[in-house]
Amino acid sequence: MKTTPDMPRTILTSLILATILNAGSLHSTETTPQKPDVPTRESVLLDSGWKFMRYANESDADAWIYDVLPDDRSNSWDALPADAKPTEAVRIESDTFVLKPWILPTGNAFIGDPSKRHKRPEGSPGEDFPFVQKDFDDSDWDDVTLPHDWAIKGPFYEGDDAPIGGGMGRLPSHGTAWYRRQIDIPQSDDGKSIFLDIEGAMSYAMVWCNGQLVGGWPFGYASWRLNLTPYLHPGEVNQLAIRLDNPPNSSRWYVGGGLYRDVWLTKTHPIHVPQWGTKITTPEASEDRAAVTIEVSVSNDSPEAVEADISTRVFTWDPDARKPGIEVLLIENAGVKLEANRTATCTGSGTIDKPDLWQPLPASSANLYVAVSEIRVNQLVVDRYETRFGIRSLEFNPKRGVFVNGTHVPIRGVNQHHDLGALGAAFNRRAAERQLEILRDMGCNAIRMAHNPPAPELLRLCDEMGFMVFNESFDVWERKKTGLGFHLIFPDWHEQDIRALVRRDRNHPSVIIWSTGNEVGEQYTDADGAAIASRLSDIVREEDPTRPTSASMNWAKPDMPFPRAMDLISLNYQGEGIRQDPIFEGTDRIRTPPMYPEFHAAFPDKVIVSSESASALSSRGSYLFPVTAGKTSPIRDGMGGNSTTSEVSAYELYAVDFGSSPDVVFEKQDQNPYVAGEFVWSGWDYLGEPTPYYNARSSYCGIIDLAGFPKDRYYLYQARWRPDLPMVHILPHWNWPDRIGEVTPVHVFTSGDEAELFLNGKSLGRNKKGPFEYRLRWDDVVYEPGTLQVVAYKDGDKWADSEVSTTGPIAKIAMIADRDTIRSDGKDLSFVTVRMEDENGRFVANAQSLLSFEIEGPGEILATDNGFPADFTPFPSTTRKAFNGLCLVIIRSLPGQSGEIRLYARAEGIPGSSTTIHSDP
Repeated sequence: MKTTPDMPRTILTSLILATILNAGSLHSTETTPQKPDVPTRESVLLDSGWKFMRYANESDADAWIYDVLPDDRSNSWDALPADAKPTEAVRIESDTFVLKPWILPTGNAFIGDPSKRHKRPEGSPGEDFPFVQKDFDDSDWDDVTLPHDWAIKGPFYEGDDAPIGGGMGRLPSHGTAWYRRQIDIPQSDDGKSIFLDIEGAMSYAMVWCNGQLVGGWPFGYASWRLNLTPYLHPGEVNQLAIRLDNPPNSSRWYVGGGLYRDVWLTKTHPIHVPQWGTKITTPEASEDRAAVTIEVSVSNDSPEAVEADISTRVFTWDPDARKPGIEVLLIENAGVKLEANRTATCTGSGTIDKPDLWQPLPASSANLYVAVSEIRVNQLVVDRYETRFGIRSLEFNPKRGVFVNGTHVPIRGVNQHHDLGALGAAFNRRAAERQLEILRDMGCNAIRMAHNPPAPELLRLCDEMGFMVFNESFDVWERKKTGLGFHLIFPDWHEQDIRALVRRDRNHPSVIIWSTGNEVGEQYTDADGAAIASRLSDIVREEDPTRPTSASMNWAKPDMPFPRAMDLISLNYQGEGIRQDPIFEGTDRIRTPPMYPEFHAAFPDKVIVSSESASALSSRGSYLFPVTAGKTSPIRDGMGGNSTTSEVSAYELYAVDFGSSPDVVFEKQDQNPYVAGEFVWSGWDYLGEPTPYYNARSSYCGIIDLAGFPKDRYYLYQARWRPDLPMVHILPHWNWPDRIGEVTPVHVFTSGDEAELFLNGKSLGRNKKGPFEYRLRWDDVVYEPGTLQVVAYKDGDKWADSEVSTTGPIAKIAMIADRDTIRSDGKDLSFVTVRMEDENGRFVANAQSLLSFEIEGPGEILATDNGFPADFTPFPSTTRKAFNGLCLVIIRSLPGQSGEIRLYARAEGIPGSSTTIHSDP
């Protein structure tokens, strides 16, 4: 059988044989061994030295495919409502040669039943293909640094017939691409076990080493490992080649493309702890005492049986030095006999007196420990493996909600997609940290990872910052939401994907709930769907019985079999009701009355949480008239929406058809206090899914816009989630030259209980919040230029005040960097807010000035943004309009270069401005 597809003519004509030595820099992240002659593990970050090529046209792509996919490349999926009923998958039969049989064995370690593991066929398909050869000339390929998102630079696709529509962000994420990198394996590594660890590759990844097909993983959000040992040549330069294939219509949001998370080379002794080979639990955890149990797996990659001793030392974790601190516990595990090419597990336990407990926000005491497990053979340390963890107890009370360390902690959470706005899917620690910081200041204490495994570093940030995590695996199971989605691989890969997720993340104290799916189509298939839900929950419990499982439901009802499969009831929008407005009477869409009481009555022993709430929509700083008199409203032209300008009113009363305003959500939760809390859809705007205007490129549902600027809704949540913070926020802005004499409603968000509003010094009345009221409204204010002032009160005492004024014309550009000193590592970032002001320094909230930016010194402008979902200016552009007075510039340091970075901003008819950022080693 011929296993080498014909190579495209465009590639054949460009081949030039050459020998290229381009190993790049290797950065060890581990300490040196205690004895120089004893090899311990080394983790090498493969971030630099990569070559990248993406086929310009799908017709030019090579034929080394994972599997044959359905022919579904239209943008018809954009026309479907977000809660449309998933439909049966399209299955096709083909005699096309595919690499799937060679890739499936990569997941064998995560298949529980040995009889169901896959046997690799003979041969190595693709071994003669030029891209996998060491001597292929890739000098005309792009030089890239990982993490890398090939799509984020754009340009954006516009129009109805775009290859990628609004649902997936209108960026060129689709297509086939290759990454190549040479790695220098010294002779001293001979005899070691060497692995390639990929934290995320979008998608259908397949890896060759020195021309031999090693394996791969199709799910783009998974983290996975390949054993390179049999394919490497110590003492030589070795060639890696990675092929990715990103279908269009594979998701309902922006997926990005490429090796978008870290890639590592891990070197160990043949006797070593395997990937994610420890499991730490704290069956007893209090301020007085903690019981710590650790399971350590040990693999023997050698051809002979050996005996190994295992011990684990537990240290406090020093967050500033980012290394172990004081030793607090020694656990001597029993010795274990390891058969050749087998893995064994042993368990040990001990106690820690007066432990430092991991406490979630708002307690702000996210204490961590690190367990250092040592493997000894013949009294010599052959492996040392570190596991960070936290000590905390977790209780789910169906009448009151979640308790951590015996303290009731209401869930004040948000949903987050994986992109980082203008930076795309390529993970950056500082960008993710900034997102969490802004959410924390709002009062948020929990994150739902919607709807896929997150970057490992994001969970480490949640551990360190005290966020609780609702960790999710899939958006689809077997039934489809988009034509080329991951439902196509679910039958073959669901067990491997979900076991890998739980093993990777089970030691994170931040993780409190496992989710096996989101609004899956199997809600509609009665007992058959419930059987899949039960199967997935059973897999999770096998890997980690210490946390509850769930699958979020937007349709399944209490009398159906589906929710019985869950440990925890997680509802999307059903708690406050779906499409209850009279406008939806007679439609065939999902219509559901508020369902908290029904679920509570049917499952009195299960905690209920709102896994998606609200889905309110707004464009930051855009106020449209008239304003609804109700607590919530769907969006139509003239009802909070303007399809011509692609804007949604920022009065924060408007929501997607199946959602509702925060006011309604708060009311239903307060009426049903047994509900553990909510995860708002969504914390930040994200790329893709731009309901209600799919001609745009990013969402409207965030509490914070894509650039990181809080919308008015931010202060409504802050008022609720931080009731002890004296604050009051007033909207709208007061620059309305075309509305003089017209009614312009004024709304106030405050953590107080009443407030008095003044216009140009005249009182417009003092309003008090009534039962189930969360904002104060003055809906009959007649606009006149001047100053609006609000004074808030709590328990009769003055609590906070604020004002907005009619400004003069734009007179200056203010720039405020979130950090004026960054590290010169080529990864650290400074986010610079650009704000349009009048001559008195007042914010001109309706300014739309065109800005241009320049930079000097050891930094670069990585991206700009303004938070407007319909702005198609490419993110790397150094010119951009302010949107409603604000713009963002993202500065990145240059690696190894320190000094002063100076950013300049200019706009026509306005004096220029500059700010300075220091880049330090």
